[in-house]
Amino acid sequence: MKRREFIKSISTGVAAATVGVGFIPGASAGILPPPTASHPKFRNSDLSAYLNKVRQFNEDHQGDVFLTDHQFELLGRSLQRFRRLQRLVGFGNFYLLDFDDAIRYSQRHTEVGKFSMAELNFLEMIFYERATEYGFYGEKPLKNLTDRIPRREVVKVHSTGNYLYKGRPLELYYKIRKEVGPDVILTSGVRSVIKQFLLFLDKTYESSGNLSRASRSLAPPGYSFHGISDFDVGQRGYGQFNFTEKFVTTDVFKRLKDLGYLTLRYPKDNMLGVRFEPWHIKVHGRA
Repeated sequence: MKRREFIKSISTGVAAATVGVGFIPGASAGILPPPTASHPKFRNSDLSAYLNKVRQFNEDHQGDVFLTDHQFELLGRSLQRFRRLQRLVGFGNFYLLDFDDAIRYSQRHTEVGKFSMAELNFLEMIFYERATEYGFYGEKPLKNLTDRIPRREVVKVHSTGNYLYKGRPLELYYKIRKEVGPDVILTSGVRSVIKQFLLFLDKTYESSGNLSRASRSLAPPGYSFHGISDFDVGQRGYGQFNFTEKFVTTDVFKRLKDLGYLTLRYPKDNMLGVRFEPWHIKVHGRA
């Protein structure tokens, strides 16, 4: 479902207003074609500043793009609604939940509460505006807000709480398990648009509305390859350190590297605007 079609589908008979961009000066409020990876071009001094941002990803930097106060308020309300929705359907189901189902649940369950039109407009804006405007230069594999995870094509991986796509992703994971050993674990698999929204909004809230800072830590909704193939791995017993550069010191990482499995989506000093993710396994297709 395209942008305007979505807004019409959830409006209550009143034509939806055009979404204002707010935080992106000069950007069009119309439908923008989904970008492919568009690496920035820098002079030497600019490249140094760019690399500093990516290396110091969890800090504010000159030129970062922030939400307005009103948008930050909408973010907070939407984030709380997503959290209530996750508690309602369960963490496992939330990984696969699509936007249409999220709207229906919010309308039917008072413990979640109905998304307001202002919140839906805000979420639509976050999804459809170009992430390059605030510093994310990766491809966008999920083009529409209402794109679904095809449930028949995924399988829940035993004892992990996560899902993987059948075919190459699942085969690659089990091959890694076999060759690296039982200490390697699946830390994150398939993520729907809704799951990525929760993660991205949570990081943006933590960053006081700094979209640039949030996008240096994880892909905005629609831009995550967890939606079509990729997955994260870690070392058993290493907890949240599996999602930090400390992961490179683990035996699991060293084994992955020695065996040639580290085709990373976001290598060190990449030109996609994202921190180094040594735990993120890039999968080339699903078949």
